[in-house]
Amino acid sequence: MTKKHASKNNLVTRRRFLEMTGVGLVGLSGLGLVGCQQSGTDETNTADTASTQNTAATKRGKVVNVYNWTEYISDSVLKAFTAETGIDVVYSTFDSNEAMYAKLKIMGNSGNYDVIFPGTDFVDKMRKENMLEELDHNKISNFKHLNKSFLNVDFDPENKFSIPYLWGSSGIAVNTKRIDMSAITSWNDLWLPQYEGRVMLMNDLRDVFSMSLLTLGFPTSTQDPLQIKAAYEKLTKLMPNVRTFNSDAPRMPFMEGETYLGLAWNGEVIMAQDQGMPELDFVYPKEGAIMWMDNMAIPKNAKNLENAHTFIDFILRPENSAIISEEIGYGSPSDAARALMPSEMANNHIIYPPAEQLGHALFRQDVGDKTMALYQQYWDRLKVDM
Repeated sequence: MTKKHASKNNLVTRRRFLEMTGVGLVGLSGLGLVGCQQSGTDETNTADTASTQNTAATKRGKVVNVYNWTEYISDSVLKAFTAETGIDVVYSTFDSNEAMYAKLKIMGNSGNYDVIFPGTDFVDKMRKENMLEELDHNKISNFKHLNKSFLNVDFDPENKFSIPYLWGSSGIAVNTKRIDMSAITSWNDLWLPQYEGRVMLMNDLRDVFSMSLLTLGFPTSTQDPLQIKAAYEKLTKLMPNVRTFNSDAPRMPFMEGETYLGLAWNGEVIMAQDQGMPELDFVYPKEGAIMWMDNMAIPKNAKNLENAHTFIDFILRPENSAIISEEIGYGSPSDAARALMPSEMANNHIIYPPAEQLGHALFRQDVGDKTMALYQQYWDRLKVDM
């Protein structure tokens, strides 16, 4: 197995854990060592452990305490950062936004972490709860390389609290040996009667409901109970077409011949192609793809604020962003980084869709606990009645 393939498997692991609690979607704003993973995952990485590591590293000299998804950065970039700056990286990991959020809540803005990597929904949630430091953009010179499509979005206006890191999308996977690719343009196509028993949906509450809301012309961040009920009622009509729900490995029902089209992450389609199914392709529906993006942010009361800004700026340096994106296998929000990538990645329409597609893209936004409870009720009913 090549390093590239190993990285893709790592990233899919991260994507499977992308939790949906408290999230919605908002429109894009327009287009165009110590330095290695020395600490354990969130299950073993308690606040006391983090505090001990931080104290030890501080005694050695300058330090930045980073809390990121498991296997979601390049070790070579971390080592290069320490070699250039003299700042040690104490690197801890989590496997879901909820785990990261809960841990920081328990720690009570203690400042034990300096840089974290939340999804858009949790940037929204944490900034509203005063859990993030406002960024000093004068210390982030490489911010200028980021594509404006990923900036100044509703979950963080003016990027006061977050900086884009990596991004991906949910759209329609299509077995082009079974279905004419040109015939699939809309989320509504999944409801067509000729696909009875051949549709796959991810076992992902918010993606599924967002898809249905889009077909009805409703905002995917809606908190209107009537709109959510309408989305549920439309989904009940889709159930005869649904063969399976799968978020562990959404490519597998396609590779095993069970399903011909369905809701899937773009990275899973790339993996299927790499694993012997080149006929599996990916459609960005005309109503809008469902996007996710992970971001760099600084937790409230971070003890190494200057080092945190230095780390973020180093990650944004185009050559470093390019290395990370190429090793991990998802899109970089940096135009300058993309320009440095091999053409087979930089020009892959699944990873980097055309500008007109991105213009309809949607990102996740916190919708509140009350709305999520309502979604969950309908989701449970949908699965039981299937």
